[in-house]
Amino acid sequence: MFTPKNLLKSAALLASVLVSSAAFAQGAPTHYGFGTAVTPQDLAGKFSIPPDGRGLPPGSGTAAAGAKIFAENCVACHGEKLEGNPAVGVGGDRLIGGRGSLATKTPVKTVESYWPYATTLFDYIKRAMPFSAPGSLKDDEVYALVAYILSEAKVIKPTEVMDAKTLPKVAMPNRDGFIPDARPELSLYR
Repeated sequence: MFTPKNLLKSAALLASVLVSSAAFAQGAPTHYGFGTAVTPQDLAGKFSIPPDGRGLPPGSGTAAAGAKIFAENCVACHGEKLEGNPAVGVGGDRLIGGRGSLATKTPVKTVESYWPYATTLFDYIKRAMPFSAPGSLKDDEVYALVAYILSEAKVIKPTEVMDAKTLPKVAMPNRDGFIPDARPELSLYR
């Protein structure tokens, strides 16, 4: 609805945009001389592991080692049988089970039923877990937790070792459950 007050606000906004655009067109500075450049060390802890495993660190872990780490760091939130603990209100999600349930009226979204790549599990645990001290686990501990969770979900054998070579090769149950999105609009920005 146009009122004199709204019209005045719109005119002020338009004038501001026009002035900014004119200043930019005349070569106004785009760098203001404050802040610091980001270094590779600054970015070292900010990573995302893609499905092919690029960027996975050295190290390895087994389900047996992961069971001990889980008992020490994860069981309070995720339960002794990885069943989750939502009743507490701050408990963690269920981690296993729910295969084949996503297309039903009662989907169970877990690592086993939903996540398409095992590398995502490593990435998430490394950055966000445990809840009380995110990012505090060593790489070997993260590999061991991943091996334990995947073993309990019967995605891998309990004896398999998870590392930078084996983890990207794990075929998650829902790997083909997503529809690729080519994002055609991205071609406009290349």
